[in-house]
Amino acid sequence: MMKRLLFLTGYYGSGKTEIALNLAIKEKVDYVVDLDVINPYFRSRESEELLKTNNIDVISSDKEHSKFTDLPYISGRVFLPFQKEDVRAIYDLGGNDLGAKLLRQFEEYENEIDLYLVVNVFRPETQTKEEIISLIKKIQVSSGRDVTGLINNSNLLKETTIQYVYEGELILKEVSNELNLPIVYTCISQRLVGEQHGFEGELLPLQIYLRKKWF
Repeated sequence: MMKRLLFLTGYYGSGKTEIALNLAIKEKVDYVVDLDVINPYFRSRESEELLKTNNIDVISSDKEHSKFTDLPYISGRVFLPFQKEDVRAIYDLGGNDLGAKLLRQFEEYENEIDLYLVVNVFRPETQTKEEIISLIKKIQVSSGRDVTGLINNSNLLKETTIQYVYEGELILKEVSNELNLPIVYTCISQRLVGEQHGFEGELLPLQIYLRKKWF
């Protein structure tokens, strides 16, 4: 079960932001917080209208700043979900350990926080158990917090089959066993629903909002 505050991290191309949007709508959270100052593309805030129709507020830059700015501007509103204990939020961090460093600004808060790593084993630098464990350790040092779960989002866009998802699971199981980290979600395309058999964690069929032409 998702804790009150969930932070998502993962390398560029892992699908982290698509997952943030899908989880936000599925879990009916109150806020999506865009903390990605690393990647100028596929940001959560670009789906502000979609989230608003689902009664989800987007926190990123202040209104006087353009939502398309590439400047690493962080609004003071990012602290709201920590201060309002009756709300839930998903934080979309920038990729790798550099993006995770922004977690340091919340060090004084010891609220209910999960930090999940999104992994696509078909992307560079997360293709083996060793690479994934190395990334986890870097993120933990940079953020000052432990990664608490793994999300398998292994895919090859339009070429993805169920077998590719299983291949990702096999690698993530090795990571899970070595670090005692659960695989909390397995993501698949909507078109593959019904073909799965016993994936680890909760199945999360993804509606593609940001990369429609790619799928």
